[in-house]
Amino acid sequence: MPIGTVCELTGLSERQIRYYEERKLIFPKRTNKGNRKYSFSDVESLMDIANKMEDGIQTSEIRKEINKRKEKTSGDKIKQNMIRGQLNAQFNKGHYN
Repeated sequence: MPIGTVCELTGLSERQIRYYEERKLIFPKRTNKGNRKYSFSDVESLMDIANKMEDGIQTSEIRKEINKRKEKTSGDKIKQNMIRGQLNAQFNKGHYN
């Protein structure tokens, strides 16, 4: 969705949203022409960021939290893929027939 819609949904200004992007707190996708396209996940993140900023949390602290979440998610995906691979290997051996 375009930034204008995001502003309406979140109550944030375009300037605030771009500032959060500059601080590497959100990463909206871009169209071929370079226009930002925000997802519903981006909107949720923006609202969470705005609430934390209101509570006095610095952008650097928010970024650290976001990075920790990404690392955990990445680690979880690796574990899931390893388990899936092990299950497939066992299944292909015929142990689950």
